[in-house]
Amino acid sequence: MSNKLSRRQAVGVASASLASASLASLAAKKANASLAADHQMQFGLVTYLWGKDMKLPELLAACEASGLRGVELRTEHKHGVEPSLSKPERKEIMKRFADSPVELVGYGSNCEYHSPDPAKLKANIELTKRYIELMHDCGGSGVKVKPNTLPKGVAQEKTVEQIGKALNTVAEYGEGYGQKIRVEVHGRGTSELPVMRDIFEVADHSNAYVCWNCNEQDLQGDGLAANFEMVRKRFGDTIHIREMNVGKYPYPELMKLLVESKYQGWILLEARTDPKDKAAAMREQREIFERLTS
Repeated sequence: MSNKLSRRQAVGVASASLASASLASLAAKKANASLAADHQMQFGLVTYLWGKDMKLPELLAACEASGLRGVELRTEHKHGVEPSLSKPERKEIMKRFADSPVELVGYGSNCEYHSPDPAKLKANIELTKRYIELMHDCGGSGVKVKPNTLPKGVAQEKTVEQIGKALNTVAEYGEGYGQKIRVEVHGRGTSELPVMRDIFEVADHSNAYVCWNCNEQDLQGDGLAANFEMVRKRFGDTIHIREMNVGKYPYPELMKLLVESKYQGWILLEARTDPKDKAAAMREQREIFERLTS
């Protein structure tokens, strides 16, 4: 018996192979589409440092030109979004964002709750409330706060408890205004993930969230994945990153962890360099983000 296929048989085999390949390709596309739907992350900007000298119209134009979809406005920057704004001025901020494809993600405050001085602690809590009201009036969805240190001469457990209780207070207040409290992993000692975990064991209000901050401390101990899992369940909808093509931080590994854990929220660029063309630099970072998450 001949092992050669007839022309008709060969065409049939080839057609079957093509059909099988097409089905496999279609299945892969559907799987990728499903994956993308399950892991929706958006790329935006923290105005420190690349947006600090931009007035609001210029900032929105730069984000639009570079394809960034959201912005966290930091206090004391040139865009001038502060609690001193009047009600009409706040409505104008809301309108500017409503007329733009760029979303007001929220506010980057310097509020902190570690001071052993009761008056300073109270002042920071009250200032946080003013920022919450500001973002409510401007159309944002949250306020970033931060622990900033573990004061010397004070037991760590006492500071951790104080920070956690303060976060519960502002989280409850924020809930009444529809504003999330986003706690940046920040500060001497407090940027270590075991400390942040302990803070959030006290800060058990459901409206207080961890804002991952891409610090060198993330790689300590058992490494990135272990530290990530330590606080992942308390993530909210914002993560701060630096330039992804500068330094040694393992951004590919971080993005993989985010995708695998089905994180859906903002990846916000908090840049450290000073490029001349900020919009072009923003576009470059967006393209890196898209490659890492594709």
